[in-house]
Amino acid sequence: MHKGRTVVDSTQSRFVWDIPYYPSWYFPLHAIDADLKENGETLRSPSRGEGTGYDMVVEGQRIENAAWRHLDSPVEELRDLVRIEWNALDAWFEENEEVFVHPRSPEVRVDVLSSSRHIRVLIDGEVVADSVRPAILYETLTPTRFYLPKADVRMDLLAPTDTETACPYKGWANYWSVTVNGTTHKNLAWGYRTPLAESADIAGLVCFYNEKVDIELDGELFDGAKTRFA
Repeated sequence: MHKGRTVVDSTQSRFVWDIPYYPSWYFPLHAIDADLKENGETLRSPSRGEGTGYDMVVEGQRIENAAWRHLDSPVEELRDLVRIEWNALDAWFEENEEVFVHPRSPEVRVDVLSSSRHIRVLIDGEVVADSVRPAILYETLTPTRFYLPKADVRMDLLAPTDTETACPYKGWANYWSVTVNGTTHKNLAWGYRTPLAESADIAGLVCFYNEKVDIELDGELFDGAKTRFA
């Protein structure tokens, strides 16, 4: 939607993985209730072929660099489809549910389990969290994350930052830096004050990057998967 007006409405959208981490929606041209004007921009994709850029005109308002088409794509199915940049519109919906950040992948599942496992988080040998009531979050293609009650975290070592990130499965996260032995580790921990419904059980909890701290799970060092955050 754009300013309350429906710009795209389709039951024939397609998921296309422009990048490996999440899909984009591509739509049939007839599903777009706006004018597309070529703007001279191009992009090159090894798999999708050359892309042609478009501005979108909605009720006289021009939205620059709003859409792309791959008119001569080696993937024949893409030739009649249009990708609209996520930020070009004000809101997106899947059925009647608003979707945030990017389309949710049908291949991703998020589960939050309450646990009585003993979790300790250490930074430079200093214990910064100690809990036997974590919420353990499992998300497809993402390391296991341990969300801990603030009462079990050394919040005196944490300082909020201005950083905010968003996730279509969990919502908007706020971050803390952690200072231990005179060294500040920026944006090392995060939490969701009001997560989306499917992740509601992590509301108000604190999580640390597995990749950047030492986590003990029931007395043994937890060897989490390495990621781009390491």
